[in-house]
Amino acid sequence: MNLAERLSEYSQSIDYADLGEDVIVEAKKRIIDSLGCAIGAFRESPVRIARKVAEANHSGGASTILGTESRTSPDVATFVNGLMVRYFDYNDTYLSKEPAHPSDNISACLAVGEREGSSGKDLLAAVVLAYEVQCRLCDAADIRHRGWDHVCYGLVSSALAAGKMMGLPRQKLAHAVNISLNAHIAMRQVRAGELSEWKGASFANAARNAVFSTMLAAQGMTGPSPIFEGEMGFFKQVSGPFELDTASFGGRGNRFKLGETYIKYFPAEYHAQSAIWAALQARSKIGSVDEISSVEVETHEAGYTILSKDKEKWAPSTKESADHSLPYMVGMTLLQGKIDNSTYSSKNIGDPRVLSFLKKIKVREDSALTEMYPRHIANRVTLRLKDGRTLTEQVDDPKGHPNNPMTREEVEAKFRRLTARFLKEAEAHEITDFVWNLEKRRVATLGELCVVR
Repeated sequence: MNLAERLSEYSQSIDYADLGEDVIVEAKKRIIDSLGCAIGAFRESPVRIARKVAEANHSGGASTILGTESRTSPDVATFVNGLMVRYFDYNDTYLSKEPAHPSDNISACLAVGEREGSSGKDLLAAVVLAYEVQCRLCDAADIRHRGWDHVCYGLVSSALAAGKMMGLPRQKLAHAVNISLNAHIAMRQVRAGELSEWKGASFANAARNAVFSTMLAAQGMTGPSPIFEGEMGFFKQVSGPFELDTASFGGRGNRFKLGETYIKYFPAEYHAQSAIWAALQARSKIGSVDEISSVEVETHEAGYTILSKDKEKWAPSTKESADHSLPYMVGMTLLQGKIDNSTYSSKNIGDPRVLSFLKKIKVREDSALTEMYPRHIANRVTLRLKDGRTLTEQVDDPKGHPNNPMTREEVEAKFRRLTARFLKEAEAHEITDFVWNLEKRRVATLGELCVVR
């Protein structure tokens, strides 16, 4: 069997009964986290644009646009809801040879599950499957240094998760992957230079295309095969050759990857999370930021190349560039003692005091920190003070890392913070309670609870 067929065979082997209680709890945490991110972004500009297009041109259907009573086709709902989950750059992360945000798959699972009348158990199994496939692909090959975006792997994971919820046989599942992966490869330019609003939409679009491809495969359409190994396939054109042993994937006594993913404590690109914690610790030991003469941030290769090397990271002009700027995030942490969604307001981004402070910051790669990566996502922050003192703080495992996980209560608190503008306390509790008891629920009911009134 070729790789698409083996992945399809593996997808059919995943069953809720085999997940294990620890994996189920962690999956529920990530669904709550994703819903909080989505509802919190309800009124943001790109979300309003996507919702306007969906409601004007794609009304009707069985899948809810989160925050509304509007329904549309599952592929369009996947796009709008996925953009909502991703917009704040606050949803979870996985870091390996290739970085990823595996909860980006959840919008596809929700939209298809609603149309299919799926159970909560079906949803949980599909979410765990999507995480497993995407993370395993990220372990297999780095594609960002070849100029391709990590969302290319989501074309595979979302297609398989959607197809599983549709109950497709193995051959149709394989063709869903074939169609999705051949037709929708995304370029890494979306994360280079000055970042645009499409940064938050890139995976949402991949998941939308994956769902649409799966709907076509369900009706019998075939796709180019073998999509990975072929003469003009993914190995030759995108990733280079790699091996993927599906027998080692989660289940059948093997650990699932979902538990190895990271929930974000701060709304910031994950490579910066430990730098924010280190900056907070250093700031707590001084009386005023006016005491600081210079700041050095020592980071790993990914922290430098993704968050620091582009000139736009040193004077960001968009929210998307600011939440991917290591100097900006460290600078704002030192100046304000916090990082939240207000950190990336146009007022803060354009503040002359902020831009002046950024000139005090230097970022360099430390090979020792790169060597630790991705077992630890470590950053070191050093403050040099005007009185001659030096303060250094290093954090290896930020809150939300598998070595320092967020508790159920901390995930709920994050959900309440994100949704406080849009939901009453009782409404927020009803949503989290629904997800904690998801195995007893139907997917279709969830959208009804998430309406912003």
